[in-house]
Amino acid sequence: MKIVRIIARLNVGGPAKHVVWLTAGLQNSDCKSLLVAGTVPPDEEDMSYFAAQQQVSPHFLSGMSREISTKDLQTIWKIYRLLLRERPDVVHTHTAKAGTVGRVAGLLYRWFTPGALVGRPRSCLFVHTYHGHIFHSYYGPVKTRLFLLIEKTLARMATDRIVVVSDQQRREIAETFRVGRKKQFVVIPLGLDTSLFANWEKRRSPFREALGVGPDEILVGIVGRLTEIKNHDLFLRAIAHLVNEKSVAGRTVKFVIIGDGKLRKQLEEQSSKLGLEDTVTFAGNRADPEFFYPALDIVALTSRNEGTPLTLLEAMANARAIIATRVGGVIDLLGLATADDQERNYKICERGVGVAPNDPQAFADGLVRLISDAELRARLGARGLAFVEQAHSKERLVTDIKSLYSGLLQRKAVQSEKNFAVYSPR
Repeated sequence: MKIVRIIARLNVGGPAKHVVWLTAGLQNSDCKSLLVAGTVPPDEEDMSYFAAQQQVSPHFLSGMSREISTKDLQTIWKIYRLLLRERPDVVHTHTAKAGTVGRVAGLLYRWFTPGALVGRPRSCLFVHTYHGHIFHSYYGPVKTRLFLLIEKTLARMATDRIVVVSDQQRREIAETFRVGRKKQFVVIPLGLDTSLFANWEKRRSPFREALGVGPDEILVGIVGRLTEIKNHDLFLRAIAHLVNEKSVAGRTVKFVIIGDGKLRKQLEEQSSKLGLEDTVTFAGNRADPEFFYPALDIVALTSRNEGTPLTLLEAMANARAIIATRVGGVIDLLGLATADDQERNYKICERGVGVAPNDPQAFADGLVRLISDAELRARLGARGLAFVEQAHSKERLVTDIKSLYSGLLQRKAVQSEKNFAVYSPR
Protein backbone atom coordinates (compact mmCIF):
# COMPACT_ATOMS: atom_id res chain seq x y z
CA MET A 1 0.00 0.00 0.00
CA LYS A 2 1.47 3.33 -1.07
CA ILE A 3 0.21 6.44 0.75
CA VAL A 4 0.80 10.13 0.08
CA ARG A 5 -0.23 12.26 3.07
CA ILE A 6 -0.57 16.03 2.60
CA ILE A 7 -0.80 18.82 5.19
CA ALA A 8 -0.55 22.58 4.71
CA ARG A 9 2.26 23.08 7.22
CA LEU A 10 3.96 21.45 10.19
CA ASN A 11 3.28 24.26 12.65
CA VAL A 12 2.89 23.78 16.39
CA GLY A 13 -0.34 21.92 17.09
CA GLY A 14 -2.12 18.60 17.10
CA PRO A 15 -2.48 18.09 13.30
CA ALA A 16 1.31 18.17 12.80
CA LYS A 17 1.85 15.46 15.42
CA HIS A 18 -1.07 13.47 14.00
CA VAL A 19 0.31 13.29 10.45
CA VAL A 20 3.83 12.50 11.66
CA TRP A 21 2.59 9.65 13.87
CA LEU A 22 0.56 8.21 10.98
CA THR A 23 3.44 8.51 8.52
CA ALA A 24 5.82 6.79 10.94
CA GLY A 25 3.27 4.14 11.94
CA LEU A 26 2.40 3.27 8.34
CA GLN A 27 5.99 2.83 7.19
CA ASN A 28 6.74 -0.88 7.16
CA SER A 29 6.75 -3.98 4.97
CA ASP A 30 3.02 -3.52 4.25
CA CYS A 31 2.99 0.26 3.70
CA LYS A 32 5.09 2.98 2.17
CA SER A 33 4.19 6.52 3.26
CA LEU A 34 5.30 9.94 2.04
CA LEU A 35 4.45 13.07 4.03
CA VAL A 36 4.07 16.26 1.98
CA ALA A 37 3.95 19.63 3.75
CA GLY A 38 4.06 23.32 2.96
CA THR A 39 6.21 25.93 4.67
CA VAL A 40 5.59 27.42 8.11
CA PRO A 41 5.20 31.24 8.02
CA PRO A 42 7.57 33.41 10.09
CA ASP A 43 4.93 34.19 12.75
CA GLU A 44 4.43 30.50 13.61
CA GLU A 45 6.68 27.90 15.23
CA ASP A 46 7.94 25.07 13.04
CA MET A 47 7.51 21.46 14.24
CA SER A 48 9.79 19.83 11.68
CA TYR A 49 11.94 18.79 14.63
CA PHE A 50 9.13 16.49 15.75
CA ALA A 51 9.13 14.76 12.36
CA ALA A 52 12.91 14.28 12.64
CA GLN A 53 12.49 12.77 16.13
CA GLN A 54 10.05 10.23 14.66
CA GLN A 55 12.43 9.51 11.74
CA VAL A 56 10.03 11.03 9.21
CA SER A 57 11.50 13.04 6.32
CA PRO A 58 8.75 15.21 4.77
CA HIS A 59 8.72 16.38 1.18
CA PHE A 60 8.35 20.17 1.48
CA LEU A 61 6.51 22.33 -1.07
CA SER A 62 7.68 25.92 -0.72
CA GLY A 63 4.59 27.45 -2.35
CA MET A 64 1.95 25.88 -0.11
CA SER A 65 0.79 28.11 2.73
CA ARG A 66 -2.33 28.64 4.82
CA GLU A 67 -3.87 31.61 2.99
CA ILE A 68 -5.32 31.73 -0.53
CA SER A 69 -2.63 32.78 -2.99
CA THR A 70 -1.83 32.82 -6.72
CA LYS A 71 0.85 30.28 -5.80
CA ASP A 72 -1.91 27.74 -5.17
CA LEU A 73 -2.04 26.93 -8.91
CA GLN A 74 1.69 26.16 -8.82
CA THR A 75 1.16 24.01 -5.74
CA ILE A 76 -1.61 22.04 -7.45
CA TRP A 77 0.69 21.43 -10.42
CA LYS A 78 3.56 20.33 -8.14
CA ILE A 79 1.32 17.89 -6.28
CA TYR A 80 -0.06 16.55 -9.57
CA ARG A 81 3.48 15.87 -10.83
CA LEU A 82 4.40 14.28 -7.49
CA LEU A 83 1.39 11.95 -7.77
CA LEU A 84 2.46 10.98 -11.30
CA ARG A 85 5.85 10.05 -9.90
CA GLU A 86 4.67 8.26 -6.75
CA ARG A 87 1.54 6.54 -8.19
CA PRO A 88 -0.09 6.16 -4.75
CA ASP A 89 -2.95 3.88 -3.79
CA VAL A 90 -4.23 6.45 -1.27
CA VAL A 91 -3.94 10.23 -1.07
CA HIS A 92 -4.91 11.48 2.40
CA THR A 93 -5.20 15.24 2.94
CA HIS A 94 -5.33 17.05 6.29
CA THR A 95 -6.53 20.61 7.09
CA ALA A 96 -8.41 22.97 4.77
CA LYS A 97 -5.70 24.29 2.44
CA ALA A 98 -4.05 20.90 1.87
CA GLY A 99 -7.50 19.40 1.40
CA THR A 100 -8.25 21.85 -1.39
CA VAL A 101 -5.01 21.82 -3.38
CA GLY A 102 -4.43 18.11 -2.73
CA ARG A 103 -7.85 17.00 -3.93
CA VAL A 104 -7.84 19.31 -6.98
CA ALA A 105 -4.45 17.83 -7.93
CA GLY A 106 -5.98 14.41 -7.29
CA LEU A 107 -8.76 15.11 -9.78
CA LEU A 108 -6.13 15.96 -12.38
CA TYR A 109 -4.18 12.82 -11.56
CA ARG A 110 -7.26 10.60 -11.71
CA TRP A 111 -8.68 11.89 -15.00
CA PHE A 112 -5.77 13.28 -17.05
CA THR A 113 -4.97 9.94 -18.66
CA PRO A 114 -5.92 8.30 -21.98
CA GLY A 115 -7.80 5.59 -20.06
CA ALA A 116 -10.32 8.19 -18.89
CA LEU A 117 -11.64 8.38 -22.46
CA VAL A 118 -12.97 4.82 -22.11
CA GLY A 119 -14.07 5.19 -18.49
CA ARG A 120 -10.84 3.86 -16.95
CA PRO A 121 -9.30 6.72 -14.91
CA ARG A 122 -6.24 6.15 -12.78
CA SER A 123 -6.99 4.09 -9.70
CA CYS A 124 -6.43 6.08 -6.50
CA LEU A 125 -8.45 6.69 -3.34
CA PHE A 126 -8.86 10.13 -1.79
CA VAL A 127 -9.43 10.62 1.94
CA HIS A 128 -9.71 13.93 3.77
CA THR A 129 -9.52 14.54 7.54
CA TYR A 130 -11.17 17.48 9.25
CA HIS A 131 -9.13 18.23 12.38
CA GLY A 132 -11.46 21.18 12.89
CA HIS A 133 -13.32 23.25 10.33
CA ILE A 134 -13.39 26.85 9.12
CA PHE A 135 -17.15 27.19 8.73
CA HIS A 136 -17.50 29.68 11.59
CA SER A 137 -15.35 31.98 13.77
CA TYR A 138 -12.41 32.17 11.34
CA TYR A 139 -13.45 34.49 8.50
CA GLY A 140 -16.17 36.89 7.44
CA PRO A 141 -19.46 35.67 5.91
CA VAL A 142 -18.45 36.04 2.24
CA LYS A 143 -15.16 34.17 2.60
CA THR A 144 -16.81 31.52 4.78
CA ARG A 145 -19.52 30.87 2.17
CA LEU A 146 -16.84 30.54 -0.53
CA PHE A 147 -14.89 27.99 1.51
CA LEU A 148 -18.06 26.09 2.29
CA LEU A 149 -18.91 25.90 -1.43
CA ILE A 150 -15.41 24.62 -2.20
CA GLU A 151 -15.66 21.94 0.51
CA LYS A 152 -19.07 20.77 -0.69
CA THR A 153 -17.81 20.54 -4.28
CA LEU A 154 -14.65 18.63 -3.37
CA ALA A 155 -16.58 16.26 -1.09
CA ARG A 156 -18.83 15.33 -4.02
CA MET A 157 -16.23 15.19 -6.79
CA ALA A 158 -12.92 14.19 -5.23
CA THR A 159 -13.37 12.42 -1.90
CA ASP A 160 -13.95 8.72 -1.19
CA ARG A 161 -14.05 9.08 2.59
CA ILE A 162 -14.28 12.02 5.00
CA VAL A 163 -12.62 11.39 8.37
CA VAL A 164 -13.79 13.39 11.38
CA VAL A 165 -12.29 13.18 14.85
CA SER A 166 -15.51 13.18 16.92
CA ASP A 167 -19.25 12.58 16.70
CA GLN A 168 -19.93 16.24 17.42
CA GLN A 169 -17.74 17.25 14.49
CA ARG A 170 -19.55 14.81 12.20
CA ARG A 171 -22.89 16.33 13.19
CA GLU A 172 -21.65 19.86 12.54
CA ILE A 173 -20.03 19.16 9.17
CA ALA A 174 -22.50 16.64 7.75
CA GLU A 175 -25.79 17.87 9.22
CA THR A 176 -25.39 21.55 10.10
CA PHE A 177 -23.19 22.59 7.16
CA ARG A 178 -24.28 19.76 4.78
CA VAL A 179 -20.83 18.91 3.49
CA GLY A 180 -20.62 15.46 1.90
CA ARG A 181 -23.00 12.53 2.09
CA LYS A 182 -23.72 10.51 5.21
CA LYS A 183 -22.10 7.35 3.86
CA GLN A 184 -18.82 9.18 3.21
CA PHE A 185 -18.16 9.90 6.89
CA VAL A 186 -16.18 7.86 9.35
CA VAL A 187 -15.31 8.91 12.92
CA ILE A 188 -11.70 8.13 13.89
CA PRO A 189 -10.69 9.85 17.15
CA LEU A 190 -7.24 11.38 17.53
CA GLY A 191 -4.45 9.43 19.15
CA LEU A 192 -1.43 10.41 21.17
CA ASP A 193 1.72 8.84 22.57
CA THR A 194 0.45 8.01 26.06
CA SER A 195 3.78 6.42 27.02
CA LEU A 196 5.35 9.90 27.01
CA PHE A 197 3.29 10.81 30.08
CA ALA A 198 3.76 7.65 32.13
CA ASN A 199 4.72 8.30 35.76
CA TRP A 200 3.74 11.97 35.41
CA GLU A 201 3.62 12.32 39.22
CA LYS A 202 7.43 12.24 39.38
CA ARG A 203 7.77 15.27 37.07
CA ARG A 204 5.62 17.78 38.91
CA SER A 205 8.30 20.05 40.40
CA PRO A 206 10.76 21.31 37.71
CA PHE A 207 8.39 23.57 35.74
CA ARG A 208 6.75 24.90 38.91
CA GLU A 209 10.13 25.75 40.38
CA ALA A 210 11.15 27.52 37.16
CA LEU A 211 8.02 29.68 37.44
CA GLY A 212 8.51 30.32 41.14
CA VAL A 213 5.28 28.53 42.06
CA GLY A 214 5.20 26.97 45.51
CA PRO A 215 4.01 23.43 46.24
CA ASP A 216 0.81 24.68 47.93
CA GLU A 217 -0.15 27.17 45.21
CA ILE A 218 -2.66 26.35 42.47
CA LEU A 219 -1.27 26.66 38.93
CA VAL A 220 -3.74 27.08 36.06
CA GLY A 221 -2.37 26.78 32.52
CA ILE A 222 -3.60 27.26 28.97
CA VAL A 223 -1.68 25.64 26.11
CA GLY A 224 -1.95 26.64 22.44
CA ARG A 225 -1.05 29.03 19.66
CA LEU A 226 -1.67 32.70 20.43
CA THR A 227 -4.17 33.26 17.61
CA GLU A 228 -7.69 34.66 17.41
CA ILE A 229 -9.44 31.29 17.25
CA LYS A 230 -7.92 30.20 20.59
CA ASN A 231 -9.43 33.30 22.26
CA HIS A 232 -6.84 33.90 25.00
CA ASP A 233 -8.60 37.22 25.52
CA LEU A 234 -11.36 35.26 27.29
CA PHE A 235 -8.79 33.58 29.54
CA LEU A 236 -7.37 36.94 30.64
CA ARG A 237 -10.82 38.48 31.17
CA ALA A 238 -11.83 35.50 33.31
CA ILE A 239 -8.68 35.89 35.41
CA ALA A 240 -9.48 39.60 35.83
CA HIS A 241 -12.73 38.59 37.56
CA LEU A 242 -10.60 36.80 40.15
CA VAL A 243 -7.80 39.34 40.49
CA ASN A 244 -9.22 40.99 43.62
CA GLU A 245 -9.36 37.64 45.35
CA LYS A 246 -5.76 37.09 46.40
CA SER A 247 -6.67 33.53 47.30
CA VAL A 248 -9.46 31.08 46.68
CA ALA A 249 -10.32 28.70 49.52
CA GLY A 250 -7.08 29.77 51.20
CA ARG A 251 -4.91 28.88 48.17
CA THR A 252 -2.82 31.34 46.16
CA VAL A 253 -3.55 30.96 42.43
CA LYS A 254 -1.18 31.66 39.55
CA PHE A 255 -1.67 31.37 35.79
CA VAL A 256 0.64 30.46 32.91
CA ILE A 257 0.14 30.83 29.15
CA ILE A 258 2.17 28.22 27.23
CA GLY A 259 2.52 28.91 23.51
CA ASP A 260 3.45 31.68 21.14
CA GLY A 261 2.06 33.45 18.10
CA LYS A 262 1.27 36.74 16.42
CA LEU A 263 -0.97 37.94 19.27
CA ARG A 264 1.63 37.60 22.02
CA LYS A 265 2.50 41.30 22.28
CA GLN A 266 -1.18 42.27 22.21
CA LEU A 267 -2.04 39.77 24.94
CA GLU A 268 0.89 40.85 27.10
CA GLU A 269 -0.34 44.44 26.83
CA GLN A 270 -3.87 43.35 27.75
CA SER A 271 -2.54 41.43 30.75
CA SER A 272 -0.71 44.56 31.91
CA LYS A 273 -3.78 46.77 31.47
CA LEU A 274 -5.82 44.32 33.55
CA GLY A 275 -3.19 44.41 36.31
CA LEU A 276 -2.22 40.75 35.92
CA GLU A 277 1.58 41.07 35.61
CA ASP A 278 2.21 39.33 38.94
CA THR A 279 -0.47 36.69 38.31
CA VAL A 280 0.03 35.62 34.68
CA THR A 281 3.28 34.34 33.14
CA PHE A 282 3.83 34.05 29.38
CA ALA A 283 6.08 31.00 29.05
CA GLY A 284 6.32 30.88 25.24
CA ASN A 285 6.54 27.67 23.25
CA ARG A 286 7.88 24.61 25.00
CA ALA A 287 8.81 21.23 23.53
CA ASP A 288 8.52 19.31 26.81
CA PRO A 289 4.83 18.51 27.45
CA GLU A 290 5.90 15.62 29.67
CA PHE A 291 7.21 18.25 32.13
CA PHE A 292 4.81 21.18 31.96
CA TYR A 293 1.50 19.28 32.12
CA PRO A 294 2.29 17.53 35.45
CA ALA A 295 3.13 20.95 36.92
CA LEU A 296 -0.38 22.27 36.27
CA ASP A 297 -3.34 21.71 38.57
CA ILE A 298 -5.92 22.83 36.01
CA VAL A 299 -5.70 23.04 32.20
CA ALA A 300 -7.94 25.60 30.46
CA LEU A 301 -9.10 25.98 26.87
CA THR A 302 -11.05 29.04 25.62
CA SER A 303 -11.37 28.38 21.87
CA ARG A 304 -14.17 29.68 19.68
CA ASN A 305 -13.99 26.62 17.42
CA GLU A 306 -12.18 23.27 17.77
CA GLY A 307 -12.00 19.77 16.38
CA THR A 308 -10.51 17.59 19.11
CA PRO A 309 -7.77 19.68 20.78
CA LEU A 310 -4.64 17.66 21.48
CA THR A 311 -3.88 19.88 24.48
CA LEU A 312 -6.95 18.52 26.32
CA LEU A 313 -6.03 14.94 25.47
CA GLU A 314 -2.51 15.52 26.77
CA ALA A 315 -3.90 17.14 29.92
CA MET A 316 -6.14 14.10 30.47
CA ALA A 317 -3.17 11.77 29.89
CA ASN A 318 -1.56 13.52 32.88
CA ALA A 319 -4.75 13.20 34.99
CA ARG A 320 -5.18 16.99 35.00
CA ALA A 321 -8.58 18.59 35.62
CA ILE A 322 -9.79 20.57 32.59
CA ILE A 323 -12.12 23.52 32.01
CA ALA A 324 -13.04 24.40 28.43
CA THR A 325 -15.50 26.18 26.20
CA ARG A 326 -18.12 23.77 24.88
CA VAL A 327 -17.30 23.96 21.15
CA GLY A 328 -16.85 21.30 18.46
CA GLY A 329 -15.25 18.06 19.57
CA VAL A 330 -14.57 19.47 23.05
CA ILE A 331 -18.17 18.52 23.89
CA ASP A 332 -17.38 14.84 23.30
CA LEU A 333 -14.22 15.03 25.40
CA LEU A 334 -16.02 16.60 28.35
CA GLY A 335 -18.84 14.04 28.28
CA LEU A 336 -22.36 14.43 29.66
CA ALA A 337 -23.22 17.11 32.18
CA THR A 338 -24.18 15.96 35.68
CA ALA A 339 -27.80 16.55 36.73
CA ASP A 340 -27.00 18.66 39.79
CA ASP A 341 -25.34 21.46 37.81
CA GLN A 342 -28.09 22.40 35.36
CA GLU A 343 -28.77 25.82 36.95
CA ARG A 344 -25.17 27.05 37.11
CA ASN A 345 -23.53 29.15 34.37
CA TYR A 346 -21.01 26.35 33.94
CA LYS A 347 -21.50 22.58 33.73
CA ILE A 348 -19.60 19.90 35.58
CA CYS A 349 -19.35 17.08 33.07
CA GLU A 350 -18.00 13.54 33.25
CA ARG A 351 -14.42 14.54 32.46
CA GLY A 352 -14.21 18.31 32.94
CA VAL A 353 -15.98 21.62 33.42
CA GLY A 354 -17.75 23.04 30.37
CA VAL A 355 -18.49 26.73 29.77
CA ALA A 356 -20.34 28.58 27.02
CA PRO A 357 -18.02 30.42 24.57
CA ASN A 358 -17.07 34.02 25.33
CA ASP A 359 -18.52 34.21 28.85
CA PRO A 360 -15.70 35.41 31.16
CA GLN A 361 -17.87 35.41 34.29
CA ALA A 362 -18.94 31.80 33.73
CA PHE A 363 -15.34 30.78 33.02
CA ALA A 364 -14.21 32.50 36.21
CA ASP A 365 -16.95 30.78 38.22
CA GLY A 366 -15.95 27.39 36.80
CA LEU A 367 -12.34 28.07 37.71
CA VAL A 368 -13.29 29.01 41.25
CA ARG A 369 -15.18 25.73 41.60
CA LEU A 370 -12.17 23.70 40.46
CA ILE A 371 -9.70 25.71 42.51
CA SER A 372 -11.83 25.28 45.63
CA ASP A 373 -12.56 21.57 45.24
CA ALA A 374 -9.49 19.30 45.31
CA GLU A 375 -11.66 16.18 45.34
CA LEU A 376 -13.43 17.28 42.14
CA ARG A 377 -10.09 17.97 40.43
CA ALA A 378 -8.84 14.51 41.35
CA ARG A 379 -12.05 12.81 40.21
CA LEU A 380 -12.16 14.57 36.84
CA GLY A 381 -8.45 13.92 36.30
CA ALA A 382 -8.82 10.19 36.98
CA ARG A 383 -11.77 9.90 34.62
CA GLY A 384 -9.91 11.78 31.89
CA LEU A 385 -6.86 9.54 32.22
CA ALA A 386 -8.95 6.36 31.94
CA PHE A 387 -10.79 7.79 28.91
CA VAL A 388 -7.59 8.68 27.03
CA GLU A 389 -5.91 5.35 27.74
CA GLN A 390 -8.97 3.47 26.50
CA ALA A 391 -9.90 5.56 23.43
CA HIS A 392 -7.01 7.74 22.28
CA SER A 393 -3.78 5.78 22.02
CA LYS A 394 -1.47 6.36 19.06
CA GLU A 395 -1.50 2.64 18.29
CA ARG A 396 -5.30 2.61 18.02
CA LEU A 397 -5.17 5.58 15.64
CA VAL A 398 -2.69 3.89 13.29
CA THR A 399 -4.68 0.64 13.32
CA ASP A 400 -7.96 2.43 12.57
CA ILE A 401 -6.51 4.39 9.66
CA LYS A 402 -4.84 1.34 8.15
CA SER A 403 -8.11 -0.61 8.42
CA LEU A 404 -9.92 2.25 6.68
CA TYR A 405 -7.46 2.19 3.77
CA SER A 406 -7.51 -1.61 3.46
CA GLY A 407 -11.30 -1.75 3.46
CA LEU A 408 -11.59 0.97 0.82
CA LEU A 409 -8.99 -0.69 -1.43
CA GLN A 410 -10.69 -4.09 -1.11
CA ARG A 411 -14.08 -2.63 -2.07
CA LYS A 412 -12.51 -0.78 -4.98
CA ALA A 413 -10.85 -3.98 -6.21
CA VAL A 414 -14.16 -5.88 -6.08
CA GLN A 415 -15.93 -3.07 -7.95
CA SER A 416 -13.19 -3.02 -10.60
CA GLU A 417 -13.61 -6.76 -11.16
CA LYS A 418 -17.36 -6.33 -11.58
CA ASN A 419 -16.86 -3.49 -14.06
CA PHE A 420 -14.33 -5.55 -16.00
CA ALA A 421 -16.77 -8.44 -16.21
CA VAL A 422 -19.49 -6.14 -17.52
CA TYR A 423 -17.31 -4.60 -20.24
CA SER A 424 -15.39 -7.75 -21.27
CA PRO A 425 -16.48 -9.29 -24.61
CA ARG A 426 -18.06 -12.76 -24.35
